[in-house]
Amino acid sequence: MRIRRLVLKAQKENDRAFLKLFKQFEQDIYRMAYVYVRNTEDALDVVQEVAYQSFKKIDTLQRPEYFKTWLMKITMNSAINLVKKNKKVVQLKPEFEEFVGSDDGDILLTLSLQELMDTLQDDEKSVILLRFYHDHTLKEISEILEIPLGTAKSILYRALNKLRKDFKEAGNYE
Repeated sequence: MRIRRLVLKAQKENDRAFLKLFKQFEQDIYRMAYVYVRNTEDALDVVQEVAYQSFKKIDTLQRPEYFKTWLMKITMNSAINLVKKNKKVVQLKPEFEEFVGSDDGDILLTLSLQELMDTLQDDEKSVILLRFYHDHTLKEISEILEIPLGTAKSILYRALNKLRKDFKEAGNYE
């Protein structure tokens, strides 16, 4: 109920309440953005864009209990827009970026998972992230993405089958 109270205060133009709310979910926003954009600088840009958009549009949130869900939707949209924008930019030396920013001790696993996620379309990636990273139900996913429940299920199963197929082809499946 604390979040609901803070959202209501933020909607009444209480900047401190909004800041408290946003700080609670800033790490989640960053992680979600990073999965899409795959580098720290762009992920931070997405976090900044989400902060701006959510601050500007907080009064449009009709159900305060869905504040985090609303933020994640803004995050996905902002990240997808940035990825689309960056596709128009030509990288001069992409080979230098291959291992940059990986703090994970198991670089091969990180690269394999990232490569597998890269094979998915944006809608498939969004459903997989919401289902397995944020533990949303299919009903919640359909509400977040504003798609029918049956479509959410279809996208999830299509994405899982694609991941299984790619995993088998890589020789990693037992």
